[in-house]
Amino acid sequence: MRTICVAGLSPALDPVAERGPERHRFLRRAWYAAALAAYGGTAQTLVVEADGFPVAALPFVARGPRWLGLAELPGCYWPFRSFPVAEDAGQAVADALLAALARQVRALRIGPVPDGDPTLEWLKAAALARGWALLDRHLADSFLLDLRTAEDWPRGSTLRKNRYLEKRLAGEGAVAWEWGAVDFDALADLERRSWVGTRTDGRDAKFTAGGHGAFWRMAARDPVLAAMFEAAVLRIDGRAMAFAFQLVPGAHAHVIANSYDPAVARHSPGRLLACRDFVRARAQGATSVDWGAGDSGYKQALGARKGPALRDWILVRPGPEALGARLLRRRWRRSAQSTGGQA
Repeated sequence: MRTICVAGLSPALDPVAERGPERHRFLRRAWYAAALAAYGGTAQTLVVEADGFPVAALPFVARGPRWLGLAELPGCYWPFRSFPVAEDAGQAVADALLAALARQVRALRIGPVPDGDPTLEWLKAAALARGWALLDRHLADSFLLDLRTAEDWPRGSTLRKNRYLEKRLAGEGAVAWEWGAVDFDALADLERRSWVGTRTDGRDAKFTAGGHGAFWRMAARDPVLAAMFEAAVLRIDGRAMAFAFQLVPGAHAHVIANSYDPAVARHSPGRLLACRDFVRARAQGATSVDWGAGDSGYKQALGARKGPALRDWILVRPGPEALGARLLRRRWRRSAQSTGGQA
């Protein structure tokens, strides 16, 4: 077994991601490169090799004054910030990774990630055994739609309501439901018209220049990632009036964003598009949909249930740093209240 620290983003990220859990396979080199381009930072990558093959790759960027030795995983804030590990990597690999990490940083932030994240669970066990301090703070609860058990989904009452709404929607003009290549410009234009663009500062918009648009456009340059991006668009007289955007690395889909034009809000276009999108996803083999946090009312109305909590974690290396970190655990947990649920 060999552990090396590479300046920049290691090419080993891609083969490790391909050997990792299916829902982690978007954690490719291009994913992290897009984050660095959009949000800044200079990365290093810890790579663990077993028998000459990479089995774990942890990219990190420094945060705060250099002398503090603090670092975090790069990435977009959603769906989560984790790193790729081969599914067959044992605890010896985790031990080697932590030993090398302790030589590079005093503390590493991982998150937000959902409870049960495979990489985090793998790393936590080894970290606790080696004397690392683990601090966590609860940000929000996710919502999941299980398409395997929901045989009667959508319910008959939902379908009847949707048919009524679609009939009224048709009174606005020629309606078209589209799936295909992602048109980021059209999605950004719709976001600027939506409540995110008109009632907030716009920083949470996913596809505008003032939001996270640079990240998603950069990530889409990788053809493997681009194949995982799916957008459903509702058009009326040719103009985009609602969209749903998902990241689909396998049978588990992550909903990244939904939005609609307030001009047709009375017809519930977001609800209608989400239903059509999920029906199509199930027909193509999707088994579950991770709907993230927030807006629990309409998500539960469509059958979603509360899923794993989303947490921020800080891992602090053994020694005086870990002792001091344990004294700050309560303050770190309280700090989640000041974030308003944002990581």
